[in-house]
Amino acid sequence: MGGPYETAQDHPTLFHRVKNEKSILALAVSDGRLFAGTQAGDILVWSLDTYERIESIKAHHRSVLSLYAAKDVNLLFSSGGDAIVNVWCTNILSPLYSIYSTYDVGDVFCVAYSASLETWYDLSDKDKRPVPDLSRHPLNRNHRFFDSKGPGGAPTPRPASASEPRSHNGKQLEIDSKDVLQYAHNGYTYCMILAGGSEEASFSDEVLISGGGDGTIKIWALDTEKGGSISELRCLESGDESVLTLTLDGTFLYSGRSGGDINVWDLETCQLVRRIESHAVDVLTLCVGRGAIFSGSANGIVKQFCPRYECLHVWQAHDQLILASLVTEYRGKRMYVTGGNDGCVAIWDIGRANNETKEATFTNNGTATSPQFIIHSDQLLLSLAHMVAFRTVSSKPEYAQDCRRGASWLRSLFKNFGADTEMLSATENTNPVVFAQFKGKGTPGKQSKRILFYGHYDVVPADDKQRLWASDPFEMHGLNGYLYGRGVSDNKGPVLAAVYAVAELVAEKTLSSDIVFLIEGEEECGSRGFREVIKRSKEIIGDIDWILLANSYWLDDDIPCLTYGLRGVVHATVQVESDRPNLHSGVDGSQRLNEAMKNLISLLAVLSSNDGSIRIPGFYDSVLRLTDSEDRAYTAISQTLVGRDPARGNAYQLAEQLKARWREPSLTIHRITTSGPPGSSVIPHTATATISIRLVPNQTTPAVQEALKKLLQAAFVDLRTSNQLSISIGHVAEPWLGDPGNKIFRTLEEAVVDVWGVLGHHRRGSVPAAKPRLREHLKPVTNARTTPGTSASLTNGSDHHAQATAESPTSPVGPEPIKSPLARSWKPLYIREGGSIPAIRFLEQEFRAPAAHLPCGQASDKAHLDNERMRLSNLYKSKDIFKRVFRDLPLK
Repeated sequence: MGGPYETAQDHPTLFHRVKNEKSILALAVSDGRLFAGTQAGDILVWSLDTYERIESIKAHHRSVLSLYAAKDVNLLFSSGGDAIVNVWCTNILSPLYSIYSTYDVGDVFCVAYSASLETWYDLSDKDKRPVPDLSRHPLNRNHRFFDSKGPGGAPTPRPASASEPRSHNGKQLEIDSKDVLQYAHNGYTYCMILAGGSEEASFSDEVLISGGGDGTIKIWALDTEKGGSISELRCLESGDESVLTLTLDGTFLYSGRSGGDINVWDLETCQLVRRIESHAVDVLTLCVGRGAIFSGSANGIVKQFCPRYECLHVWQAHDQLILASLVTEYRGKRMYVTGGNDGCVAIWDIGRANNETKEATFTNNGTATSPQFIIHSDQLLLSLAHMVAFRTVSSKPEYAQDCRRGASWLRSLFKNFGADTEMLSATENTNPVVFAQFKGKGTPGKQSKRILFYGHYDVVPADDKQRLWASDPFEMHGLNGYLYGRGVSDNKGPVLAAVYAVAELVAEKTLSSDIVFLIEGEEECGSRGFREVIKRSKEIIGDIDWILLANSYWLDDDIPCLTYGLRGVVHATVQVESDRPNLHSGVDGSQRLNEAMKNLISLLAVLSSNDGSIRIPGFYDSVLRLTDSEDRAYTAISQTLVGRDPARGNAYQLAEQLKARWREPSLTIHRITTSGPPGSSVIPHTATATISIRLVPNQTTPAVQEALKKLLQAAFVDLRTSNQLSISIGHVAEPWLGDPGNKIFRTLEEAVVDVWGVLGHHRRGSVPAAKPRLREHLKPVTNARTTPGTSASLTNGSDHHAQATAESPTSPVGPEPIKSPLARSWKPLYIREGGSIPAIRFLEQEFRAPAAHLPCGQASDKAHLDNERMRLSNLYKSKDIFKRVFRDLPLK
C-alpha cells in the first residue's frame, strides 16, 4: 500500500489486513496467534496461518491499553483503562487472574512480566493471601471524573450492569499498598520493558526500564529478596517531550517521543548517542527486527531505518494513528505487524528467515526458480497476486494481449517448477491452452499412471464503473482471512493450488505419477476452440487415466463438498426480422401489420407453460427418473444444511429446490433487444431474444437443438406472417454425471477427510444404486405462487468470518456427531450443480477416463460478481487435498 510519503524503494509487502470496528491499541503474538487489544475492551485473536479470527474476548470494562505475551509460561497479560491487569492462559484463551490495586492507579498503560521474579504480583503466593475486599475493587470505587458530584452536591447513580462481570471469571488478586510505587514519573508511565539478566546485556541482573510523560527514562533495580520490588538506578533525561514507546536492541535502547524524535541510548554508558528526527508528529510505537528499526507515528506513517539509522523505507501504513506494532517470525516468515485507530491490523512481509533448509526463490514476476527446494505458502500467494494482475478477460478483444501475457506467465511458472510445457493454439482469434506435464518417478517396468488437471486462466469482466469493488479488482488484497480480486476463486486460485501441490511433491521427490495440466483461456466464452485443439494435440497430451477439475463452490460456507454432476446447456438466439424499416407506431401502427416484436413474443410463449415446464415435444423423454436412493440423498443434504442453520427453512422444501436446480431441466429467457431506440414509439424492424436451456444427464445437446428449432419453426408457420425467422445456436455443453463410488472420488473423499475432517452426519448415497429408469412424467417443483430458493439463500447473504485455528478452521456439523478421536473432523457432501462446464464431459469421452470435481470455494465467494473472493484457508487446504490425490490415487 503506497501513499504520498512512499519512497522510490519498495517498502515491505502487505501480506494481509484484518479489520475491526474499534481502534487497535495493543498487539502481542504467541504460538501462531495474533492478539489485539481494542478500544472497546476486547481482545481479538487471529490465526497467523489463515488470518481468520479465532476468538473475541471481552477482556476489560474499558479500553485494552497493553498486551504482553509471556511465551515461556503461556501467559498473556492485559491492562486497561479500568485499572485492572488480567492474566490469561494462551493455550485455552481462558482468564486466570484479575489483578488490581487498592490505590487508585488510573489507566494502566503498560505491563512487564518477569518469569523469574513474578513481578507485579507473586503468583506463587496467591493462595496465602487473604480474600480481597471487593468493596475496594476498581469497579466499585468512585471514579474521580465519572463519579464526581454534580449540581446539588450529589453524584449521578451508577447503573447496575449484570452483563459485565467484575473479573471475567478470573481469580481476583489484590496488590498490597507496599508494592505500589507512587510518582515513579511526574506524569503518565507510558511504557515499560525488562532488560539485562544475561552475559551479553548491559546489566548482569534483570532491570526494569520505564518511560514517562515527564520526558525521562528510568532504570529500576529489581529486588529478588523482596518479590521484585523496585528502586531507581538511573534516570536518563533529554528534554521535556513525553517518552511514548521503548524498544531494546542488544545494549541500545530506542525511545519514541512526542514531537517525532527517536533517541538512541547506549545502556553500557547510559549516554544519548543519537537523536533521529524521524517524524513530524508523535512517535507512538517502536520495534526492532531483522537488523532494522520500525517507527509508527500519529499520522499513519511507518519509517524503516537500517542499523546506521538511515531511512530505508517510508510508507502510509494506516489512515490515522499507528498505536501498536511488533516484529515476529512464524513458520520461517518474518512479519511486521501494525495496529491503528482506523480499526485495522496490517501484517507486512519483512523477509524470510535464513533457515538451514533451502527454499524456492522467486523472480520479480512471481515465478519460482528453484523447484528442488521447499515451497512456502506465501510464495503461492505471491504467484496468485501476479496471476490476478493479468486482465485475462476472454470476452473482450481489448484484453487479448493481457490474456496472452497471462498464459505466458503461467507457462513460465510451470517450466520453473520443472514441467515440460507447450502452448496449444486453436485459431488466431482464441487464447491458447497452456499444456504442462510433470513426470513422476513411477515404478520400474510399469507405465506411470497419468492424471489430467483441467482449469482456466480467463475471467469474466470486472469493470468497476459503479465503484462496487472495495479495491482494484485486478490487484489482489487480503482482508479478514479472505483474498479479494477477479479470478481468485474462479479459477486462478484453484489452478495455482493444484500447481503448487505438484511442485511440493516434485520438491519432496514423492511424485509417482505423471500430472498433466490443460489450462485454457476461453472457458468463460464457452471454451471456444478447446475441442479442436485437444483433438489435434492428443499425441502431445498422451493417454489419461483420471481427470480432475476444481471450478465450483460449496453449498454453504462451512461444509466441504464433492461435485458428481453438472447440467448441460444450449444457448440460442431467436430473431424475427421484418422487411420494413423501423416505423412510427402512431403513423403506421395497425392490427394488420406483422410486427417483429409481436411475432417474437408469440414464439417465446410456446416454449414453456405457466407452471414452468418446457413444451418442446419429447423433451422429457430421456430425463432419468428420481430413484429412492437419490431422493434419500437429497433429504440428507437438506437436513444437514437446515440442521446447521434453521433460517434456511423447511428441509423438505430445500430438498425440492435442490432437485429443481440440479437434476431438472430449465429454460431461461435472458434478454430481448430491438432495432429501435429505447423508450420510443417505434415499431422495430427486428426483435431478438437470447435464451438458454439447461439439460440434465441422459439428454444430449444435438437432440435438444434440433427439437427446439422444429418447435419454433412450426410455431412461426402458424403465425402466417411475412416476417423472417432465424435461429442461431451459441455455445453448448453436454451434461455430466460422475460415479461417486469410483477410485478418484473415493481418493478425493479420503483427502478431504484428512484435510478438513469427517462430517458429523451419516452421508447417504448420492447416486442411485441401480440403473435409473427413464422418467415417465416430470412435474415442476414449484408453481407460480412459490418463490424458489437460490444459491444466495444457502449462505443467507453470508459475509461472516469462519472461526479458525492454526490446525483446523472448522467445527463439528450435522445432527449426529461421529464419536472418534477426530472430534472436529467431517466428511464432504456429495452434490450436483445446476451450472455447466463445457470441457468436462468432452474430456471424459475423448480420453475415456473418469472425471471428478473438487469445489474449492465457499458459496459466498461471489464468483463473476463484484468483490470476488476466496478464503485463505480454503486455498491452502485445497492445495493439501490436491497433493494427497496426486500422491495417493496412482497407488490405489
